Amino acid sequence: MTVRLPNISRRSLLGAIVLSASASSAFAHSLAELSQEFVTEEKFFQPVDVEAPSFTLQDADGRKVSLADFKGKVVVLHFIYTNCPDFCPLHAEKIAEIQKMVNITPMKNMVEFLSITTDPKRDFGQVLKDFGTNHGLDPVNWTFLTAAPGGPEDSTRELAKSYGAEFKIMPNGDQMHGVVTSVIRADGRLVARFHSLKFENLNLVKFVNALINDHHPVSHAAQGLWGWLKSWFG
Repeated sequence: MTVRLPNISRRSLLGAIVLSASASSAFAHSLAELSQEFVTEEKFFQPVDVEAPSFTLQDADGRKVSLADFKGKVVVLHFIYTNCPDFCPLHAEKIAEIQKMVNITPMKNMVEFLSITTDPKRDFGQVLKDFGTNHGLDPVNWTFLTAAPGGPEDSTRELAKSYGAEFKIMPNGDQMHGVVTSVIRADGRLVARFHSLKFENLNLVKFVNALINDHHPVSHAAQGLWGWLKSWFG
């Protein structure tokens, strides 16, 4: 029987298979062990332990969305804007690759990816949907959020600052900014930042897997990953 695989690079697929095969051994580190390993081996990783800044924004269809809506899931969050000429499209595509790695495993239902625009005056409705389509993000567990109409124009830039990503308006209208990917634990605590575009995608996936294993006793995630692997190669 022919198995149709998702559209994903060989490297990402190999990473996901390694992740699955190692779920009960090499990757079954405690979160503390993995964080310590990353401190020395992933120089773009920053451990954090604070309550994640809360927010209520709206999605492309105008529905209110709060961070609290995702309690019980690991959240991978970043800030971008659609007219960004350089880093934002690359950041979105990096997140899309990570999402593909997650979504070919049973972690798919345990992780939510959130993009938040720092340009709510221009980024709303179909603009948000088109951006996701153009950069390979899967709406099954990804949402692009913007500020509600009538609010302060800089509200999401202030929110970005609270997550460690500063966006400054330049005279030409572009925004000068850093690149930060935040990871929020299932209980709503901000536990990591991955800086720049240079971190290893697989390391973020490993970190997410560790968070899920911590949140699900009896190795629920690991068992699911083994089942997934057997279904492909059994």
